Amino acid sequence: MRLLLVEDDVMVASGIKLGLSDAGYAVDWVGSAERALEVLASEAFDVAVIDIGLPGINGLELTRRLRNSEMESKAMPVLILTARDALQDRVQGLDLGADDYMVKPFELPELLARLRALMRRSQAATSAVLNFGCIELDTAGRRAGARQAQQDGESEGRLLPIDLGPREWTVLEYLLLNAPKPASKDKLLQALTGWDREITPNAVEVYVSRLRSKLEPHGVALRSIRGFGYRLELMPEAG
Repeated sequence: MRLLLVEDDVMVASGIKLGLSDAGYAVDWVGSAERALEVLASEAFDVAVIDIGLPGINGLELTRRLRNSEMESKAMPVLILTARDALQDRVQGLDLGADDYMVKPFELPELLARLRALMRRSQAATSAVLNFGCIELDTAGRRAGARQAQQDGESEGRLLPIDLGPREWTVLEYLLLNAPKPASKDKLLQALTGWDREITPNAVEVYVSRLRSKLEPHGVALRSIRGFGYRLELMPEAG
């Protein structure tokens, strides 16, 4: 998932970016609301984490502007960070369009859990476990597997683990969140790298190919949509 972090404190931003990157997010960081507005005028993100105490335009005003009906970001989930534990600040942030808030200092596991919840909500998902056919992706437990048919005496079928590399995980998570709709190749590339362009667009095809070989034995196909991207489909024998 691609995340925009808006935080003016370099040390705080570096710590958050490192933690989120380790958790599989492609994190792009800006130090002001003005820069965030410039970026969001031309680029799309899956979620934004915004500090309230920004220089110039503060985080609350930035959140209000992002919810403008003319902004492409109007539906993007927003989590605000604040050092202020006053009820009025929290209420104002939520009323201006934020989806959630966290009070500094906070623990990274809670931030990750809140981001997962925001992503599920934005995609109308109801659980940390994403499913398609027999494929399961536990975004909280970081486990991937294929659920087998239930046998006599079992409350549920056995889960066969699927070993995924970090970027294969990112591609599958994005595809599952969008399923049954296709995901564009450009969005997948952004989800993998953000501004840190370490891979080329052709490399997306490499990760898709690797992922395809791990899904097809379990009856799930990863179809190429010419000129657009990729989509998960059940193979005929799995339907």
